[in-house]
Amino acid sequence: MNHLDYYATARAPVETCVVGSGGFGRSFLAQGLRVPLMHARIAVDVDAAIAAAGFTALGIPAADVALCANADQAREAWIHGRFIAAADLSVVAGLPIDVVVEATGNPEAGARHSRIAIEAGHHLALASKEVDSVIGPYLAHFAAQRGKVVTPVDGDQPSLLIGLITWAQTLGFDIVAAGKSSEYDFVYDAAAGTMSSDGKTVAMDEFAGLWDLGERAVGEVAKLRSAACAQLPQRAVPDLCELLVVANATGFVPDRPDLHAPIARVPEVANFFGPIGEGGMLAGERSLDVFHCLRRPDEASFAGGVFVVVRCEDRVTWDLLAAKGHVISRDGRRAMLYLPRHLLGLEAATSVLDAAVHGRSSGAQAPQPRLDLVARATRSLTAGTLLAMGGHHHTIAGTAAELQPAAPLGDGQAVPFYLAANRRLVRDVAIGATINFADIEIDPDSELLALRRLQDECFFGGVGRSAVTA
Repeated sequence: MNHLDYYATARAPVETCVVGSGGFGRSFLAQGLRVPLMHARIAVDVDAAIAAAGFTALGIPAADVALCANADQAREAWIHGRFIAAADLSVVAGLPIDVVVEATGNPEAGARHSRIAIEAGHHLALASKEVDSVIGPYLAHFAAQRGKVVTPVDGDQPSLLIGLITWAQTLGFDIVAAGKSSEYDFVYDAAAGTMSSDGKTVAMDEFAGLWDLGERAVGEVAKLRSAACAQLPQRAVPDLCELLVVANATGFVPDRPDLHAPIARVPEVANFFGPIGEGGMLAGERSLDVFHCLRRPDEASFAGGVFVVVRCEDRVTWDLLAAKGHVISRDGRRAMLYLPRHLLGLEAATSVLDAAVHGRSSGAQAPQPRLDLVARATRSLTAGTLLAMGGHHHTIAGTAAELQPAAPLGDGQAVPFYLAANRRLVRDVAIGATINFADIEIDPDSELLALRRLQDECFFGGVGRSAVTA
């Protein structure tokens, strides 16, 4: 596709506002200074000074950045062409913004920002998968009622994987599996006898015999590699959360609640992600999963990229492609097609332009709630425990995440992971039990809760109401 032609109908640069100036937000602002068809001169953070610092760190003179505490100040700064920093989206929501980029990663705040953006008549680029995992389908429905779209963002794996799946479907490929590599590679240094991942290095002298898959069963090798790397994390909440977004958009689902997540070299992926009856490890087809990219220190990373595994239905053609270096399973029945990249906010402009120029989401136009991300206790949790969300991966201590079929909220129903985040338990939860909706104390004024109830009404109990009051 010629992207310059595709976006040539843009009448003027698309105006954006990014909420959250952390890693994603900063990268979006950095690239936004360079995208010819887009402006990125409005930023919101918990403190306007933080948002302003995001601009000045990119070389914008401090005199050109206005810290705005109210809508009048924001309008004045806009008229004079200044960069705008604010501590609340409501301060800038009335400006002629085309797309609001929600990138806080905060479930409760993100729900409020999403509602404000849509009610103000803006498209919403939802980078916060935590919000998307709880209320994404309803936000898309809510925006569509107003002629706007909610889109995931290219640069993050959900949008890229949805794009790759639908590209393969458009071309008529029979997709066996789809997924992504985990955020951190497993790097094996044979000379040092170590394995490293996410900044942690452990002794791994015994791994040499596990480097090559050979003709061994993939399930056996997966178990042996996992056991050898037991000191390194092999499940990450963001991986499950991102695949939930893909499931809601495509209908593909994982075949186990916590994913298989094998440790695999890139040339092996098509072997692992095939049906059990064909020597793979999947119980079904059209499955979503993750692999940990196993490589040497001098080998290129998969870079958190995305893949599909497709059937090789014309052997002559695939023999030709195998000779050109494509990744084919050892039995020649499947191939992996992949994009070894995700560039965070540097790449997000294509989704922003899709929304503003074409009125299209780079995800599904009408996603459905197919899965919920839930929390299962990994130790006994007592009443009064705060389920604090923390760390880079936004985990909850004492729990593990898994994917279950989506269901409306109910006392005996597992509560969505990021609806439980930062709430207190009102009763004990035994080790191994899911945290249910009745187990948590939640403010009745929670916007995330209100929007989730609307989603439940819309998709499980009739037509949802069309608005949420402030």
